[in-house]
Amino acid sequence: MSKQTLSFQAEVAQLLHLVTHSLYSNQEIFLRELISNASDACDKLRFEALNNNALYEDAPDLQVRVTFDQAAKTLTITDTGIGMSQQEAIDHLGTIAKSGTKDFMGKLSGDQKQDAQLIGQFGVGFYSGFIVADRITVESRRAGLPADQGVRWVSGGTGDFEVEAITRAERGTSIILHLRDDAEEYLNAWKLKSVIAKYSDHISLPILMEKEEWKDGELITPGDEAGGRQPGGMVKTGEWETINKASALWTRPKKDITEEQYAEFYKAISHDHEAPLTWAHNRVEGNTEYTQLLYIPAKAPFDLWNRDKKAGVKLYVKRVFIMDDAEALMPTYLRFVKGVIDSADLPLNVSRELLQESRDVRAIREGSTKRVLGMLEDLAKHDKHEAAAGGDDGVTDVVDADDKAKEGKYTAFYAEFGSVLKEGLGEDFGNRERLAKLLRFASTASDAVTVGFADYKARMKEGQEAIYYITADTLAAAKNSPQLEVFKKKGIEVLLMTDRVDEWALNYLHEFDGTPLQSVAKGAVDLGTLQDEAEKKAAEEAAEAFKPLLAKLKEALKDKAEDVRVTTRLVDSPACLVVQDDGMSTQLARMLKQAGQQAPQSKPVLEVNAEHALVKKLDGSVHFHDLAHILFDQALLAEGGLPEDPAAYVRRVNALLV
Repeated sequence: MSKQTLSFQAEVAQLLHLVTHSLYSNQEIFLRELISNASDACDKLRFEALNNNALYEDAPDLQVRVTFDQAAKTLTITDTGIGMSQQEAIDHLGTIAKSGTKDFMGKLSGDQKQDAQLIGQFGVGFYSGFIVADRITVESRRAGLPADQGVRWVSGGTGDFEVEAITRAERGTSIILHLRDDAEEYLNAWKLKSVIAKYSDHISLPILMEKEEWKDGELITPGDEAGGRQPGGMVKTGEWETINKASALWTRPKKDITEEQYAEFYKAISHDHEAPLTWAHNRVEGNTEYTQLLYIPAKAPFDLWNRDKKAGVKLYVKRVFIMDDAEALMPTYLRFVKGVIDSADLPLNVSRELLQESRDVRAIREGSTKRVLGMLEDLAKHDKHEAAAGGDDGVTDVVDADDKAKEGKYTAFYAEFGSVLKEGLGEDFGNRERLAKLLRFASTASDAVTVGFADYKARMKEGQEAIYYITADTLAAAKNSPQLEVFKKKGIEVLLMTDRVDEWALNYLHEFDGTPLQSVAKGAVDLGTLQDEAEKKAAEEAAEAFKPLLAKLKEALKDKAEDVRVTTRLVDSPACLVVQDDGMSTQLARMLKQAGQQAPQSKPVLEVNAEHALVKKLDGSVHFHDLAHILFDQALLAEGGLPEDPAAYVRRVNALLV
């Protein structure tokens, strides 16, 4: 075909503007991204060649070559991977087919200091070349196509690019960066080797560079006025050397891998600029053999709650890359885990469908889940060292440096991923008890989300028979709920649950270590032995004396309340709403409604405080009907709901105020 000039997709044009004008604080990551893409291209060829060995043509070696030309000011990254056809070059280099591009743009323009650390998260690593280049030339030929169907793609990183057909004997891709004046440091072998060693040492393919040696300057011809010797310099020898270890990091012995290498490998596979919170590297042997290198990130990705986003660890079979997001190897509630699993038992042609059915995959999934939960349990255990270091017995525990480094990490993890972890209560029956021990909440004893069920049980009052909790939209709403008044009065701790997932998750957890969980907003309050006989007798007498008024309230509120009864749970408030023990909470019903889903039609129970002045004023009041409805609507407001008819509520209050 003749040369064509085409326009970039609008998002790409915007991205390129940001790249060329903003991404400069960490230039060197462009090399990490381009080498990573080259490695991926080789992995794809190896995978496709499983069914079509002819794709290797006459060059079976898979490798990446890095060359530079100081005179031309070019840096070239060449791979022997799958390559691109003409249409693939137009599609892959001219558009971004990833969702989340707008979020990426927003992050860049919102805080340009984050710059290039974000670029790989959206599959747009190629464009990072424009951080250092004012023009990029890509020459490629897809494996299996004839030599005359190569393609050349050229762009200056502005609004358009040129594409033309070329003859290219070798398959694969060459990316030629025409470097800007401020990026000439990358025309230096020592600089390139140091960057590659930092970011790409784990790449399992050989990364080659041409050897250099020092050559002395030549003597100037005798008699020349200048005399002396011309300056020497480094010259290329024509021999190639491998500059990375060229072995998959997870296949090496743990003792040979430094913490820095583990961290850099995580950054490479996750495109995260922060080091991971923790990791586990193990070889599992038995009926199913596999190696796992699993990481827990320090920060949640922006798209953690995006249901369309594919998640999962990288799957290799006998060190051959199979897929990026093997969802079947990790449960959904652990979708934040990054890493690699290399199986010795799965077939090389394994598909996503086969992964769902394989017995070996189920074993890997169970083993990996247990490994991740073990990592979290270890972090949770060390989170308490600071408190445990000096006990009441005056003996100071010995805490080693590794333990010290883990302090506070579980709290940090839970702030980022606690809501996702709770999903496991409904998804993973086999590990429900382990998950329950990992959950943390705020409570009436602590606003910090650090209270576990075990902590709560250790502080339970003598005679207390249940773990009490309340769910609400916010911490303030939970702390100030009228349902807590009698618990505060008696000094009984109540867990405050404010995540939207709490209501759903607790449907699958009814007890902890033999102690039932009880919502303070469900059923009649029964504190058992924590309520003395005098209080019980007073409550019974109040209920008896209040019967006529209760009957009138039931009649007035028959369209709103299932029942009206006297309660002992209130101290300062006139009324509150509760649901029956087996009923759906009003908060969950509201959440379903907000999500556009049908919630069962049920009415709450109105509980009134017979000792409150407003309730006493009801008897004989000419405004009884209005006061009854105000009482109900205020109880609804107190728990975060809204009256069905807000205008009617306002009219009633205004009329009484006047």
